[in-house]
Amino acid sequence: MKLVHDIPGLKGNVQVPGDKSISHRSIMFGAIATGETKVTNFLQGDDCLSTISCFRKLGVQIDLQEDQVVIKGSGLAGLKEPEDILHVGNSGTTIRLMMGILAGRDFHSVLIGDESISKRPMTRVTKPLQQFGASIQGRKNAEFTPISLKGGPLQGTTYEMPIASAQVKSALLFAGLQAEGTTTIIEQARTRDHTEKMIKAFGGKVEVDGLKVSVQGGQELKGTTVHVPGDISSAAFFLAAGAIVPNSKITLKNVGLNPTRTGMIDVLSAMGANLQVAPYENGQAEPAGDLTIQTSALKGTVIDGELIPRLIDEIPIIALLASQAEGQTIIKDAEELKVKETNRIDTVVNELRKLGVKITATDDGMVIDGKSAISGGKVSSHGDHRIGMMLAIAAVISKEEIQLEEAEAISVSYPNFFEHLQSLIAE
Repeated sequence: MKLVHDIPGLKGNVQVPGDKSISHRSIMFGAIATGETKVTNFLQGDDCLSTISCFRKLGVQIDLQEDQVVIKGSGLAGLKEPEDILHVGNSGTTIRLMMGILAGRDFHSVLIGDESISKRPMTRVTKPLQQFGASIQGRKNAEFTPISLKGGPLQGTTYEMPIASAQVKSALLFAGLQAEGTTTIIEQARTRDHTEKMIKAFGGKVEVDGLKVSVQGGQELKGTTVHVPGDISSAAFFLAAGAIVPNSKITLKNVGLNPTRTGMIDVLSAMGANLQVAPYENGQAEPAGDLTIQTSALKGTVIDGELIPRLIDEIPIIALLASQAEGQTIIKDAEELKVKETNRIDTVVNELRKLGVKITATDDGMVIDGKSAISGGKVSSHGDHRIGMMLAIAAVISKEEIQLEEAEAISVSYPNFFEHLQSLIAE
């Protein structure tokens, strides 16, 4: 598709879609809890709809109306053996977290996904689950889909994570809730803690001591109401646009401000962005607020270490942001990008180079030299929603036309992205 380019500015307010991570987990916890769960501001993107589809196949009643979901849960024991293969689409969150749930259920299930999922590593979840006593098989020793699980009794364990991954941590917490005894997960670095917050919201207990997270098995969760804030990973694209498009001022409403997810705000501050944060005092489990960004004079920075897990999904748009900053930006310690929907290091570098950006890939990140004038051309999302949105924002500051292939991938997390972008273009 032809992207909007060479615009005079961006002005107005946007309500970004509900947080993808929280939307996924709200369905999962509602499905394994007892009683009714209501979810408001649910993200109806392709990935979250895949989660709903899988749990319906497990016998859970889920009613979807506009941005609200009602789940009638019957507890973990209420999950039934599926008559069909569970297809997760493009959703890594769905497949990895579901493995933790299915590992403790007394029935057989098979998980598959699309072509992208078939290439993504699963042993980061299957190996520790086998340590719990789970019976799991799959292609290349359960490294790749299809994944077959014969669930059964699990034994609590202590697991020291070799990588920083909220998906792995969450899968093991789901297993731990079903296991005999205590399960303790030791993280390398603090990752997003939506699962821990949701255990508490559903009436469960979880202990967090620094980088240690522990749960007792055999807990019964109760249905509740979940209010999903806007997704800061989706907001990041408009935060970047507001900073780099001349004559711009954008306010993003009701954005999640969980401290484990606000690395983008830290990066913008380090780069000198004109950004205001107005937190809500609403007493919700997940903090939220309004973000206002204006055209900014940015400078390069170094992004590494413990900051990386707090912005891993935002790195594609940060690379574009850095291309419009004075000086050099270095991103490192981001090897995890290689096993996302695409190898995001190579894909981001290759696509931005097509548009004239001075960017180089490294083993664990990239180096970007600013400032670069964005040129026209033909680019592709490669089926990766975040790269698709990043390229659409790149087009906004290009004097020349840019054509985006596989634009439909954006619907995975932001179905009305282009509609929102158009609404901000100054007349």
